[in-house]
Amino acid sequence: MAVGEYPFPQMHPVKGVKCTAVSAGIKKVGRRDVVLFELAEGSNVAGVFTKNAFCAAPVTVCKEHLKQAPIRFLVINSGNANACTGEQGLLDAKATCAAIAQLSGVKPEQVLPFSTGVIGEPLPVQKITAVIPEALQKAHEDGWDDAGAGIMTTDTRAKGFSQQFEYQGKIITVNGISKGAGMIKPNMATMLGYIATDAKISRDLLQNLAREAADKSFNRITIDGDTSTNDSCILIATGQVDLPEITETTSELYARLREVIIAAHVHLAKAIVSDGEGATKFVTVAVSGGGNRDECLDVAYAVAHSPLIKTALFASDPNWGRIVAAIGYAGVPNLDATKVRVHLNETLIVENGGRAKTYTEEQGQAVMNQAEIAINIYLGRGDFSETVWTTDLSYEYVRINADYRS
Repeated sequence: MAVGEYPFPQMHPVKGVKCTAVSAGIKKVGRRDVVLFELAEGSNVAGVFTKNAFCAAPVTVCKEHLKQAPIRFLVINSGNANACTGEQGLLDAKATCAAIAQLSGVKPEQVLPFSTGVIGEPLPVQKITAVIPEALQKAHEDGWDDAGAGIMTTDTRAKGFSQQFEYQGKIITVNGISKGAGMIKPNMATMLGYIATDAKISRDLLQNLAREAADKSFNRITIDGDTSTNDSCILIATGQVDLPEITETTSELYARLREVIIAAHVHLAKAIVSDGEGATKFVTVAVSGGGNRDECLDVAYAVAHSPLIKTALFASDPNWGRIVAAIGYAGVPNLDATKVRVHLNETLIVENGGRAKTYTEEQGQAVMNQAEIAINIYLGRGDFSETVWTTDLSYEYVRINADYRS
């Protein structure tokens, strides 16, 4: 089940990136569950990772390797998270890197491992290393479609982004894929994201851009309020387009590239929400008029995480009292309820501390019957605003997660 139109696009090749997906039979026989990215020498790689204290072994290894050597390969397996697996999990993640290094002639530290799937199960490392030769042989510039499908778990559709723009007669490409459908919450989500460009950008600037882009996208989505152990978002710049390296944020090229890269992150984040487990609604929670950024986010997440609101959304029930209750308990200090306004899409439902005089149940019902809904909240405290994207909570969500290990 998925909401809205997020078709997988035609993916333009990114110079300096080859990828593929092969089947190792990790969870289901015949399913493509190991993805390999090969990056051109000289590529810069940045990453943003989960803040979960029980972060998975591959997250720990990725952080180490990013500090140690220029990255040449990424390997991702689905079907097993290699999380909460202790010292053996770290050894298994490193063994996967070593297998790629031995066959390709790079150092193990030049490989980043990623895993997604069931937590607490030993990684079937032999199954993964057995298909590495095949993956190395099959990796090619047009492998993005396979890679997008290979990283899926409970996703119902692959998620991709591809855009090109011209600068000084040169074509620059930005591609991205992501996965995620459940255990989604900011800091990041149960998600993996890989965004690549063939522009040349300094490592420090790339890391800053990775953090900014994630904060505007993957850190603004929530489906069920659970923060995963494995979240990773990687930003790659291969530098294969013949243009000078971008080292300053004042660069005209940086401004254009930043715009497209942030657009890629936002599109992929929204695609995750639209494919939320059991989702029937795509919901935008936009909070404006805040006194600061944090109180806007506190209100947005209070609404987006409320199981009462989410179940009302699933039922298409315009029970607006649940929305104002969440605003009220969000923790905004000295909130003046008489200044708060709430709209469902363009329909004003709350003002002056109560139901808007112009509001009718029929208006609210007409909005709630739609698949895409905006809850717009004005706090009347200042000029700050923030937006969060979320879903409803359905019977299907419960079924998927009750059956997840079966």
